[in-house]
Amino acid sequence: MSGARDMGAVPHCLWQVEATLGEGVLWDAASRQVWFVDIKGRRLHRCDADGGGRQTWDAPGQVSFIVRAENGALVCSLDDGLYRFIEESGAFVPLLGVEVDQPGNRFNDGHVDASGALWFGSMDDAEEQPSGALYRFNGVDAERKDAGYVITNGPAVAPDGRTMYHTDTLAKRIYAFDLAPSGALSNKRPFVELADGGYPDGMAVDAAGHLWVATFGGWRIDRFDPAGKKVGEVRFPCANVTKLAFGGDDLRTVYATTARKGLTNEELAAQPLAGGLFSFRVETPGLPQALLRLEE
Repeated sequence: MSGARDMGAVPHCLWQVEATLGEGVLWDAASRQVWFVDIKGRRLHRCDADGGGRQTWDAPGQVSFIVRAENGALVCSLDDGLYRFIEESGAFVPLLGVEVDQPGNRFNDGHVDASGALWFGSMDDAEEQPSGALYRFNGVDAERKDAGYVITNGPAVAPDGRTMYHTDTLAKRIYAFDLAPSGALSNKRPFVELADGGYPDGMAVDAAGHLWVATFGGWRIDRFDPAGKKVGEVRFPCANVTKLAFGGDDLRTVYATTARKGLTNEELAAQPLAGGLFSFRVETPGLPQALLRLEE
């Protein structure tokens, strides 16, 4: 663990949903509910804070994240761009086409920053070509901000709003950027290189500015301080941890998605909770999830 401490948290499986590729977990504070997706299962899931009140919708494509807008709308990604999701009818309404000329790509992780802008990444669905890019959606248009990724992951922003974190999963590297109020990125630099097993996946930042990183194939979530030093970890009963979000009324409950993707039948038998939605409690709260500023 390189001096990092076991944080003592014990993840509890709230929903043994058996997601092929669980992702995109969101704490929806207004409704006190948890949203998440199964990208490869093409499903959108929602439940109460305690895992009850479950509902599932089938998606017409690979849905990879969902966010809440200031006007109450829900916005998600499908293979060819951004869509509004209509909760009452289960309809997906096109909002903005992105990378419609790259049918081999799909979208992956997304995050709304404090300014109300949505950051999201694309990736090669075959996980081979560096055709993925990082985008910023300002409520009207999406602007490409960085490129050259096979698998993009985990946009996250420091509490002061001045540092953006973004992951090159296959390279096992998390980058930091200077983030300007205009949304411009500069000074791209390595922040963390994962060396103790697994691949860095989805991320979230806590109120102390520490970065929490889910590890695919690593059986854990890591916690890094603002200098990039690993200071803690939370172990899981399944290998593929994909994304986390701070939630609950005090923002001290962590919700985390996991995946069955890539596991053999023997591994699945040994990991019966793989693909489930988990939760655990932490000492340091997270940051309130900002809402997307969506132009009408």
